[in-house]
Amino acid sequence: MLRTLSFFLALLGLGLSEKVTFENHKVYRLLPETQEQVDLLHKMEDSVGFSFWKGPSYVNKSVDLMVTPSNLAEFTELMTLNGLKYEVYVDNVQRLIDTENPKTRSSSKDGSISLNEYHTLDEIYSYVEYLAKNYKEVEVVDAGRTSEGRVIKGVKISYQEGNPGIFIEAGIHAREWITPATALYLLDQLLNSTDKNIRALAEKHDWYIFPSFNPDGYVYTHSKNRMWRKTRSHKNTFCAGADANRNWDFKWMSGGASNYPCAETYAGSSAFSEPETKSMAKYIKSVGNKLFAYISFHSYSQLLMFPYGHTSAHLDNYNEELSIGKKTIEALRQRYGTKYVTGNIAETIYVASGSSSDWVKANLKLPVVFTYEFRDTGKYGFLLPADQIIPNGEEILDSLLAMFQEASRLGYPNSA
Repeated sequence: MLRTLSFFLALLGLGLSEKVTFENHKVYRLLPETQEQVDLLHKMEDSVGFSFWKGPSYVNKSVDLMVTPSNLAEFTELMTLNGLKYEVYVDNVQRLIDTENPKTRSSSKDGSISLNEYHTLDEIYSYVEYLAKNYKEVEVVDAGRTSEGRVIKGVKISYQEGNPGIFIEAGIHAREWITPATALYLLDQLLNSTDKNIRALAEKHDWYIFPSFNPDGYVYTHSKNRMWRKTRSHKNTFCAGADANRNWDFKWMSGGASNYPCAETYAGSSAFSEPETKSMAKYIKSVGNKLFAYISFHSYSQLLMFPYGHTSAHLDNYNEELSIGKKTIEALRQRYGTKYVTGNIAETIYVASGSSSDWVKANLKLPVVFTYEFRDTGKYGFLLPADQIIPNGEEILDSLLAMFQEASRLGYPNSA
């Protein structure tokens, strides 16, 4: 019945033009203590009125679930009947949305931006063009088109052509605004920092940085639904989009993804069904022989993970990635005390197949492949206040310095 209702509501929603409100939506933290409770939560993933901010994985691993006001009674009944412990983590999601960005935002005619604000796609793309006009090291990259016809625009920074390449993706999940913001902070630092260590890191590598892997979804989070996660393709009658981080053609639909079009982890009708993933894969392959590292930015949970997500088996250069991961999170903690956990994807967060990082690892065999889950651990979740953009960026840059120092010690990229 829940699926039927969700189809109806999704169809109805296609005709709505007003912005979705999350007034009195609450986020609960749950702690499943049995496999039966974990299984129940998995069944709820395809249900209307429930949206997982941090999905179910294993016994005794916490889960964050957003509940609509109209589904609150059903939620409490389900939890009580099944003996699931829960507590309120976010009392009113709309209140966090309303205070996420500064009320008075800066404006610029030349395309420059403030790094302590969240920006629209147009502002981000104007900034990218601004950088290309003002820095000879910057080249704007057009990597393809989205289902709604937008450009997937990135930046290549090269101080000396032919340096070993590092690829950074952000914004593949539209609602994770801190990831494009951190990519912009990183661009600024690679071009403008006077710190000798950052300068050395910047100038030793070619950088391929894409602030938004999912432009349609990102625009939709600004215009209609702040909590939208997926792409915006319209290949079925009821629910738009697919999870762009479950749509890559490696172990597609082998776990941690849904075949239900209205689910937030819907993997698409087939691998690379989404033009965003298909075009980005083509572009990444085109520069693959220039790369030794691939970094994917996500939020939230404070994790640093490496492939694979489809299995908890320790494959490829697991020990080396773990060594790099430990050095990285140790360095990240130094500035603000922010604690991360590192490990492979399946063990550290949950089983997830069809991700970009798994596809890159399997197809390009790069030695350094990591996925970040940024701040925080649930107080704000996907709605991290803008005043945390720069602190987050600072500690991430600290961590990247350590990551590539440790990679170098292990012989990467020379042995790649």
